[in-house]
Formats: sequence, structure tokens, C-alpha cells
Amino acid sequence: MLDRPARLSADAMAKERAARGPFRPEVWLNARERSAVRLSAHYFRLIDVALVIGLTLAVALITRLAPFEHLTLAQVAPLAAAAGSILGLLRAFQLYRFGRETSWALHLAGVVASCLLAAGLGLLTGLAFETATGARMVIWTVTMLVGLGLLHGAWLAVIARWRRQGVLSSNIVVVGATCHAQALIERALERRDMNVLGVFDDRLARSPANVAGVPVLGDANALLTHRITPYVDRIVLAIDPDAGQRVRDLTQRLQALPNPLTVLVDAERGRDDVLDRLANAPLASLGGPTDPDRRAFNKRMQDLLIGAAALVVAAPIMALVALAVRLDSPGPVFFRQRRHGFNHETIVVWKFRSMRHDSADATASRQVCCDDDRVTRVGRFIRATSLDELPQIFNVLSGEMSLVGPRPHAIGMKTGETESALLVAEYAHRCRIKPGMTGWAAIKGSRGPVDTEAQVRERVQLDIEYVERQSLWLDLWIMLITVPILLGDRAAVR
Repeated sequence: MLDRPARLSADAMAKERAARGPFRPEVWLNARERSAVRLSAHYFRLIDVALVIGLTLAVALITRLAPFEHLTLAQVAPLAAAAGSILGLLRAFQLYRFGRETSWALHLAGVVASCLLAAGLGLLTGLAFETATGARMVIWTVTMLVGLGLLHGAWLAVIARWRRQGVLSSNIVVVGATCHAQALIERALERRDMNVLGVFDDRLARSPANVAGVPVLGDANALLTHRITPYVDRIVLAIDPDAGQRVRDLTQRLQALPNPLTVLVDAERGRDDVLDRLANAPLASLGGPTDPDRRAFNKRMQDLLIGAAALVVAAPIMALVALAVRLDSPGPVFFRQRRHGFNHETIVVWKFRSMRHDSADATASRQVCCDDDRVTRVGRFIRATSLDELPQIFNVLSGEMSLVGPRPHAIGMKTGETESALLVAEYAHRCRIKPGMTGWAAIKGSRGPVDTEAQVRERVQLDIEYVERQSLWLDLWIMLITVPILLGDRAAVR
């Protein structure tokens, strides 16, 4: 019999194994939440910008430069030069990279160096304008050293905590219970910088129960509908490259998922360079051309700012619609429906109820048609004007949706007798970006129910076109023309 310390140790090990997986939704963040964490470097910089501007204005006020209307360029230039240069130096010294091997001392030394160099530039600017700025720059420098030092210390502490929790480690699943997979998993377990959630194999009858301790969760087809997919950052295909037809078949099948796919070739087995590539989930970089993380950050800021303003403007209208829905027919004001979000995440989308409560169809197994007897009197009006969609602003502000993107379809939605997602091979690719309140397909005429395979194909093609072209300016254009297009369209069934 085990003595008490041994039993305690065994229990602790069992609890640790349970906490690590292989799959516990209450522990893991899904891909959307992890993507939001990766954008933290942009949020950190935004807060730094606000702090630098705020402290600079505070120093100007405390040192009483002059009444605002009497300020001269010579008085403003030194502080402005120092503030602008410190923001540039923090970025130039790559102090927003927060790499795995980042030294706290070296990082904070970079913050100190940025403050001192910026103060020096401010002094030189004051000399150029023949303005006495010595005392003012000393106050500014001390203020910045304290403010930025505390902030960046907090950033480092937050990121260290995230790393301990595994939030910044890539989540992958491996397809192929092969020696390639075993070499990859064993090396990943040694490094402990990548989470392998499970293994899938198209030849399940020959597969072991686990590969290097990671469970085999099913065959390749099971991955297509597995609840694990919203938590997966990347799918790794670890098949012998000599089996060309098998690799091509699996690649074609797995392309039906929105998750990125990597094919592991023989020469890469167990090598650190491929593991670095797979495990690389740092905070989003602030530089580089056409950075998808920067684009995602800009889109999130757009959603928060415009979404908050839209909520304020729409609040009185929403109150009137809610009252009308309540008075028109018995039942709740809101209708909630489970729909596919980013990376096949299941989200609950909010709408004003437009149908009789006893006829609600949460799975959209029967799409709305012209003169649908399930739609109430108020429902016809709010559907025709798209006012029923206004509560989705809350989905936008929570981060589950975006203002612009592919419209979220109900889980299990059918076109005729067939589930819509099964009609087009590229259907899941529309989930590579957050769903939106409006979108490219909506302004191009693909709105309302999709009754035929051709209509499903047209919408998917338009959605994928948007995913590939998405930009801040395209989003603003779509938002600008959405209202007149929707109100001017009397033919579409909504």
C-alpha cells in the first residue's frame, strides 16, 4: 500500500494531468480569445501613447508654459519633440515584442534609455529655439521614467502570467498517428512551448490509443465536426510524404476547415526550426508589411469605437422596437440563436423577436419565405428595415462579431433538405474572420434565405472575396452604403 505522501503525490500528478487536457473547454481559450490576447502589444502601445500625451500635457500645465492662446512654437516644440521621440524609440528598440526569452532588466533598461534619449532631444530642441527648458525637461523625464517604468513592468508581469497559463502557446492537433507525429510530439513535450491537443488518423483501425501520451481522438473525418476545432490554431499533417495520394486526399478534406494547415515533411521531423514555426505564437508585431494582426487590431478598434457610438444613437430606437415587440405578441423581446462564429466557434446571436414565440426556429431548419405565417406584424416591419438586427451591437462590443463580415449562419441551417454547409466545399472558409452585422455579400444582393445550392455558392464566394480583401476603408465603405441599400431593396426576403 502507498504511504500517505506517495498517495498525495500520485493524486497531485493525476490532477496535473487532468488540468493539462487533452481537452477541457473550461480551461482552454478558443482561437478568437487567443487571437485577442495576441493583439495585446497593440493595446499596450495605445495605452503608452495615451500616457505619454497625458503626462506631457500635465507637465506643461504644472510648469505653466503660458495661457493656451499665448503659446508659441518655441515653448511647445521641446516637449512635443520629446514626447514624439520617446514613442518612436520604444518601438524602435522593439519593446513591444515581449519574446519568450525577454529579460526584464534589459527591457526596462530600454525604457530608461528611451526616456533619456527623448529628454536629450527635447533639450536640443529647446537650445535650437533658444528656450530655457532644463527644469521642465527634468520634471518630464522623471515623470516618464516612473510612468512608463510602472506600465512596462505591469506588461511584463501580465505576459509572464499568460505564458505560465499557456495562453501564448500554440494549440495544434496532429493528423496521422505516425513516427513523424511521435517525433514532433516528443520534442514539443521537451520544449513545453506548444500544446498538442490531440491526434487524428484516417486509418483509425491501425492507430494506437495514443501517440507519445497524446490521445488519438478519431479519424480524419471526425476532425471536421469535432468540438475541438474552435480551440485549434493549426492543424499539422504528419504523414509520410512518400504517400502522395494520401497526403493530397487528406489535404483536400481538411481544407474544408477554417483552421490553417501545415504539412510536416520528412526532413523536418523533430527539428527545432519547424517547432519554432509551429510554436511561434508571440504577441502581434507592430511592424512589417500588411500585418494581419495589425489589420485585426484596427478592425477591433473600429468595432469598439463605431459600435459604441452606434449603440448610443440606436438606444432610443431599440427601446421603441422592444416596446412594440412586447405589445404585438406574447413572448420575450429578444430571440437568441446559436450560430457559427470565428473558426467555427459557437456564439449566441441576439435579435429582436420577429416571429411568434411558439414558432421560433433556433436551427433555421425552415428558412423564412415571403408572407411567412410565423412572422408577426411588427416582425415584418423590423425584418424589412433590418431593425431586428440591432441587438447584435452587443455581440460586436463583446468581440464575438464584427460590424462588417460574413453574416453568421445558424448552426444546422438547411437549404432545401440539405445542410447548407455541405453544399459548398469552401463553406467553412467564411469562418476565417469574425461574422458581421453587415457585409460584402449583403450589399451585393445576397441577403436573406438561401434556397438553392447556387445561392449558397454565390454567398460563400462573396464572403471569401471579402475575407481576402478586408481593410479598414472597405469596411467603412460597406457600412456607409448598407443602410440605403437595405432600405431601397424591397425584393429581398428578410
